[in-house]
Amino acid sequence: MDRKKKGLLDFRRMKEEKEKLTWLTAYDYPTARFEEQAGIDMILVGDSMGNTVYGYASGTLPVTMDMCIVHCGAVRRGAPNTFVMGDMPFGSYQTTPDDAVRNAVRFFKEAEVDAVKLEGGRRVVPMIRAIVDAGMVLCGHIGLTPQSTGQFGGYKAQGRTAESAIEVIRDARAVRDAGAAMLLLEAVTPEVGDFITRDLDIPVYSIGAGPHCDGQLLIVSDVLGIWEAFKPKFVRRYAEVADISVKALTEYVNDVRAGRFPEDVHCYKMIEGEAARLEQLAKDLK
Repeated sequence: MDRKKKGLLDFRRMKEEKEKLTWLTAYDYPTARFEEQAGIDMILVGDSMGNTVYGYASGTLPVTMDMCIVHCGAVRRGAPNTFVMGDMPFGSYQTTPDDAVRNAVRFFKEAEVDAVKLEGGRRVVPMIRAIVDAGMVLCGHIGLTPQSTGQFGGYKAQGRTAESAIEVIRDARAVRDAGAAMLLLEAVTPEVGDFITRDLDIPVYSIGAGPHCDGQLLIVSDVLGIWEAFKPKFVRRYAEVADISVKALTEYVNDVRAGRFPEDVHCYKMIEGEAARLEQLAKDLK
């Protein structure tokens, strides 16, 4: 299905007109195709692949630039008419602004993304500014930032007191002032999400930040019920693909073991008369 790809001007218009943006992660070609067919506005190729695709015990931290580039390329081919964002993995931007620019460039040149995302507020302002000054589109990410969960003491919601909410707001303004084109808020209270969405002139999107933001992001594995290890409070499951998959695969195992698969309809046919010739030729084999 061909359609016009939405871009930054569309996202800003949607904020002004209070039209909610839809956003999901994807990590491969078929999922990206499904999402484009469903009408998703934007796709994030998230470093959450560390959990959902690779099953790393330490989550997102082992994900590398090369892994992200490969997955971004697959998603771009699957969703050529959808805005695709690459997630900058841990270690790709925290060192120096020059490293941040170099790695961001790889996303645009090698995977043809439309934007990159990185985590952090005031502490990563130099990196945000350098990437934006180099001519690239960037999305900030504050609140609960999975790459820094060790500092938070785990996956804990942010902005639950007035004092901590003020810190999130300061981060949001700093990211905006550094040139970010949009902002993702993760795991903050709806009050904080509402304030920051009204406070900033750039689009503000939620993943567990309440209903008042300019749009919503979820992990596709959570939405489809593929990821079973953990279900965040803010997730709504729209399918139970894990249950369906296990049931189907169990039926396959049982059918093979019982001789019910393959059936005649699943088998290729020899040209008429060739089976008899085969029997004769096989007798002459030495």
